[in-house]
Amino acid sequence: MKVCMLAYSFYDADNRVRRYAEALARRGDEVDAIAVGHAGQPAVETINGVRVFRVQSRVRDERGPLSYLLKILLFFIRSMWFLTKGAFSEPYDLIHVHNLPDFEVFATVFQRMRGARVIHDMHEVVPEFYASKFKIGERSMIFRLLALVEKLSIAFADHVIVVNHLVEETVLNRGSVRPEKCSVILNYPDPRIFWRSARKRMSTGRDGEFVICYPGTLSRHQGVDLAVEAVGLLRERAPGLKFLIIGDGPERENLKKLIRERGLEDRVSLTGLVPLEEVAEVMATIDLGVVPKRKEGFGDIAFSTKTMEFMAMGVPVLASRTRIDEFYFGGGKVEFFESGNASDLAEKILALMDEPERMTELRRNCAGFIAKNNWTAKEEEYFALVDGITRKARPMECAALSM
Repeated sequence: MKVCMLAYSFYDADNRVRRYAEALARRGDEVDAIAVGHAGQPAVETINGVRVFRVQSRVRDERGPLSYLLKILLFFIRSMWFLTKGAFSEPYDLIHVHNLPDFEVFATVFQRMRGARVIHDMHEVVPEFYASKFKIGERSMIFRLLALVEKLSIAFADHVIVVNHLVEETVLNRGSVRPEKCSVILNYPDPRIFWRSARKRMSTGRDGEFVICYPGTLSRHQGVDLAVEAVGLLRERAPGLKFLIIGDGPERENLKKLIRERGLEDRVSLTGLVPLEEVAEVMATIDLGVVPKRKEGFGDIAFSTKTMEFMAMGVPVLASRTRIDEFYFGGGKVEFFESGNASDLAEKILALMDEPERMTELRRNCAGFIAKNNWTAKEEEYFALVDGITRKARPMECAALSM
């Protein structure tokens, strides 16, 4: 097949987009990706067999709804023009569109007219995401408009993939999609990048250096500021504690300010966005992964890719107790702390530093889970889905791809 991945994201660092694209390329399909890039990156580059077209530069500094919308609209126009130019010279068999935004699926309209099949992949539920990001009420006109756009986008696509079962529940309850048109595919880690035997470090406790890490988007709902506060609370009790923050986002400058105000420049380091391979290299050198999401609103059902990536690397995880994380990671797979509570987060970090047996138990509990829930074990389900949609193989009945 000739396939296009379409995403308003940085291809190098987007595990979900890369995983699909490179899996198809490995099996012999011709795969392009349309994405955004950083200043200085080449406009066209081949990465692991995938041609990546960066049609727009992006800086994650959106402070309000308008600046956020303008950048997305610009990408929509540029990606639509790219696809329209190729509709006659290089038509695609399949275009796999990743939100945000939902309306990005309409950039495929001319390719669709030429016979391309379209998948709408919902990384997020946009109405809830927008409400959380910009403090918009669920009864507001904007929220209802976004819910309408969600429904129209799903209707336009041939099939819908959602990122977890709680998101599936949300869109089904809202009436946006029929069950037979919807599949669930989690953000499974790719063992080609994230693998346990790459681990280079074991925990040393509070008397030696103990490194915790958060890799991901720097948004308020991710709660990275809570982890910074927790490190500040442990300054005297855990002198060897270090915190690595890897990523970019609208909270970057606020986090820098908080680090300065708490006098934590020697404890907390904040780097920019890096490719997945480099994230895995860092994970191999840390003691504990932290996923400090706020439970309120959207954060309660937002699945964190980083949790399973930590697990795949054999890194114990300390996570906020949210509905989504209890749904997938209850039963001792991760250590939980009270969402939004920096003091409880600090105490849980300290307890894990003092209990190497618990750290070992968490690693052991994750090993069996990840053995069954990784991309190598699940990619055939994705192949069956796309082949069925494009009729390259016997059409399949669309059912949830569950754990």
